[in-house]
Amino acid sequence: MKKFIIFAACALSLSACNLIGGQQEAAQQERDSLQRIINEKDSELDDILSTFNEVQEGIRRINEAEGRVTIAETGPESASTKEVIRDNMEFIKEAMQQNRDMIAQLQEKLKNSSIKGTKMQKTIENLQAQIEAQAARIQELEASLAEKDALIESQGEAIAGLSNNVASLTEENKQKTEKVQEQDKELNSAWFVFGTKSELKEQKILDKGDVLKSSDFNKDYFTKIDIRYDKDIKFYSKSAQLLSTHPAGTYQLVKDKQGQYELHITDPQKFWSVSKYLVVQVK
Repeated sequence: MKKFIIFAACALSLSACNLIGGQQEAAQQERDSLQRIINEKDSELDDILSTFNEVQEGIRRINEAEGRVTIAETGPESASTKEVIRDNMEFIKEAMQQNRDMIAQLQEKLKNSSIKGTKMQKTIENLQAQIEAQAARIQELEASLAEKDALIESQGEAIAGLSNNVASLTEENKQKTEKVQEQDKELNSAWFVFGTKSELKEQKILDKGDVLKSSDFNKDYFTKIDIRYDKDIKFYSKSAQLLSTHPAGTYQLVKDKQGQYELHITDPQKFWSVSKYLVVQVK
């Protein structure tokens, strides 16, 4: 009887141990399952937050690039400035598209996630609203830049037209100046010749005692001078006689150290007022 009681007690004890062990195993499995769920939610949340942070960073970089374009737009525009504007606008367009793609990814992840929260959805909607607001500003900026480019092109054409006009006027003025100078030079031009009686006759400058009466006298035989500067004429002869008419008191006919005659014109305007041709006979 004693042995039976001991055996029964052992059986009851073993049964109780098995029951407790089964309960503990079930509890551990439940804890493991809950931990897996928690880990999965943490992983999903980390993934969503990582994408969320990337979108925020993209928005920040777009704002910076937008600021650089605005600064460049208001500053002096050089070739390097235009290159900066183009680069920044290209970057903005690419970043905008990347942000839109990541917003779509966020929405898809939240849709398929076990995490259900109106606050997270609201946050994503706010991000999307920021991106759309940026897109609207970028469109306005592009329109402003296009308008500025058109204005610069128009101004460039106007400047080119003005430059052509200035160049044309400059050339016109140059031609007029040259013409005036030529006319002035012609007005102040005179011609002189000296030679023996036979030489002057041969050139038809002296004809039957008259000077320059023949219309076909040889003009190439004369030397051209500017009466404003050429006031002294050497004849290289010890005999000199003026045959052409020039007012008295406007010149001096004197000899140099070698006894050769030379003419000093003291009043050029009056001297050449009667005739622009000076004819001197020498021996």
